[in-house]
Amino acid sequence: MFNIKEELKRLPDNPGVYLMFNDDDEIIYVGKAKNLKKRVRQYFTSSDIGKTDKVIEMVKHIKRFEYIIVDNEVESLILESNFIKDKQPKYNILLKNGEKYPFIKISNEKFPRITKERVIKKDGSKYYGPFPNAYAVTEIIEIFLNMFKIRRCTLNFDKGQYLKRPCLYYFIKKCSAPCIKNISEEDYMKNIDEVEMLLKGKENKIIEETREKMFKASKDLNFELAARYRDNIENIEAIIEKQKVRNSKGTNMDIIALERHGTDVCVQAFLMRNGKIIDREHFLIEDSFKENDSEIMSSFLKQFYLDMAFIPKEILVDTLPDDLESIEEFLTNEKKGTVKVTKPQRGEKVKQLELVKANAKEMLEKYITSKHKRERSKSSAFDELKKVTGLEDFDRVECYDISNISGVQSVGSMIVFINGEKAPKEYRKFKIKTVVGADDYGSHREVLTRRFSRMLIENKEGNFSTGFGIKPSIILMDGGKGQVNVALEVLKEFNIDIPVMGLVKDDYHKTKGIIYKNSEYLLKVKSPLYRLLFQIQEEAHRFAINYHRKLRERDLKKSELDEIEGIGVVRKKALIKYFKSIKKIKEASIEELAKIDKMNLSAAESIYKFFHKE
Repeated sequence: MFNIKEELKRLPDNPGVYLMFNDDDEIIYVGKAKNLKKRVRQYFTSSDIGKTDKVIEMVKHIKRFEYIIVDNEVESLILESNFIKDKQPKYNILLKNGEKYPFIKISNEKFPRITKERVIKKDGSKYYGPFPNAYAVTEIIEIFLNMFKIRRCTLNFDKGQYLKRPCLYYFIKKCSAPCIKNISEEDYMKNIDEVEMLLKGKENKIIEETREKMFKASKDLNFELAARYRDNIENIEAIIEKQKVRNSKGTNMDIIALERHGTDVCVQAFLMRNGKIIDREHFLIEDSFKENDSEIMSSFLKQFYLDMAFIPKEILVDTLPDDLESIEEFLTNEKKGTVKVTKPQRGEKVKQLELVKANAKEMLEKYITSKHKRERSKSSAFDELKKVTGLEDFDRVECYDISNISGVQSVGSMIVFINGEKAPKEYRKFKIKTVVGADDYGSHREVLTRRFSRMLIENKEGNFSTGFGIKPSIILMDGGKGQVNVALEVLKEFNIDIPVMGLVKDDYHKTKGIIYKNSEYLLKVKSPLYRLLFQIQEEAHRFAINYHRKLRERDLKKSELDEIEGIGVVRKKALIKYFKSIKKIKEASIEELAKIDKMNLSAAESIYKFFHKE
């Protein structure tokens, strides 16, 4: 049994990170401290004087804590940020947009490829970015591929993987076909060099050279080639258009501002590279406990720059963060060069910051308008559901779906909506164990039996570690009367009273109505209730299908490749990475198999003989 008073006595005076846990043994808050003893003890003093509303509310739910000692405050900052990113604690300030920015990668291989990547690897490749707008990156890469005829295939030319015939892109004049040695490596690399010049912002030189080529081709009456050069110029200008905002000095810096309205906060970030705003991105934060702007900015900077490959020398902010010195030291260590976080007072930088702040305000207004619209729609949906069913409580809705193909590898899904919003952390998946074949009723019975038996066990033991201990307000079954009756039978066996509703589909497998207490109600397609139930049903189906696919892929890879002598984990990964499917591995010749990384002739022969029963 954890005794908080006893553990408080043992706290050290060292710097470190502390983790607060609730009844369900979930991390609800992560913090850092110069002195763990002083900081953690502050939470548990008898007086509430000086405590924020968040701390008072959070302490009510703390059942135990842990701490990790580190050498200095910068280490604690990094560790704290990693925990927050990984665990998403309830009482920490969290960014809703947590996706990593994409980079444009030029691979380190013979006849390099150009791809979009979100993770930088130490593979010798060149990475340009980051670009907050993923769609712009995709468009730019497509322009590069078409304009400079860069290959799209994954052939390993370093291992001599060439083809007898080129792919379709060669015939539609979108690839220079190095696969058939149609272009020398020297000429191909000239095209790559031009791509790099564009990414480095040296587009004027390329435009001038291309325009000269266009005029020469036109003079030589080669109008088809001249038109191609003209199109190239237009494509380059399209790339420039995506990066058109610039400052006068061509510097690298980030500009960050926040705007708030009640509990909603929007942080807007502009990334400037070589004097150009390459893009902008906004992050939404729910500030239920009305934190100081400086605390929000501190949390934002720590999460935002934790995995950034490129950190500029200067970061402009409209609000200085709480732990400014620690953040600057952390960023300086990451960049291996001095980084300053400043709030400008005059000049051009103030105007740039005002522009970013105006964008933050605009984004926040759009978000609030959209949120109010969703709230009205959700309220209308629940009002309609009340009229149809007479029920009042829709706080926690659980929807169940079964997925299989011809009865193979059946899986079940439980998705949860809390107050009309998706709650992915509450989702659960079930691998069907007792049912053979495509038995939808039997599969639903197994899933529901396992779910509610766990609920009763957790309630009895007071252990809610799996998340099954919470009783749903209503159960939605992806199906008609039969599925509803199965759910009611299971609930009756456990003596549990929960309303059960079925989602009825039409001949095209689309939601058309609901069934409740043996009565069917058709829904208008444009009604708020229809939209809500359709969203829930589609989410349950998506979650079940994704789990089903993962199991099939895992078993497919495991059931055959693992039986081949001499094929271990490393070779199996190399085979799957290259051929993409078991079918293509079966069709490959010994020579093709031997070319794969980590493979030798003996292993290739073993694979070939296994699949060809020799």
